[in-house]
Amino acid sequence: MYREILVPTDGSKAAERAIDHALDLAETYDARIHALYVVDTSIYTSLDAGADVVIDALEREGDAATRHVREAAEEAGIDVQAEVVTGTAYRSIREYIDGHDIDLVVMGTHGRTGLSHYLLGSVTERVVRTSPVPVLTIRLDDDEENEADAADEATDADAEE
Repeated sequence: MYREILVPTDGSKAAERAIDHALDLAETYDARIHALYVVDTSIYTSLDAGADVVIDALEREGDAATRHVREAAEEAGIDVQAEVVTGTAYRSIREYIDGHDIDLVVMGTHGRTGLSHYLLGSVTERVVRTSPVPVLTIRLDDDEENEADAADEATDADAEE
């Protein structure tokens, strides 16, 4: 049923849960995993100075996130392909789907609602709405969501110092 499974990752706890599901499905269907990290350059186009530094850091983060998926897949004996690309996140995911004959996308979602969802947008939601293939979304439970939010706040505080 599924031969090529895409798991977009950003290194978050939600992505980690999605990776577990994607690996399980790949094992069940003898499918290949495609790990994709998108360096969303659209966010940084307005920066005059320092954009290169930010993008370089995000590319290193992407290498680490996709390496994690690659290692987990290889440990499970699953064929894996990993790539870091630049562009707008949901568009790059769509292009990857089209260019690699993806059968299924497995992605994490933070489950935000209301104003935070409106302000932050949702890559997952856009992929769900525009994908030509099924998209399995993996949501964190409430305790995991609270832990992830606390970790995000701590990282933001460290960055401000």
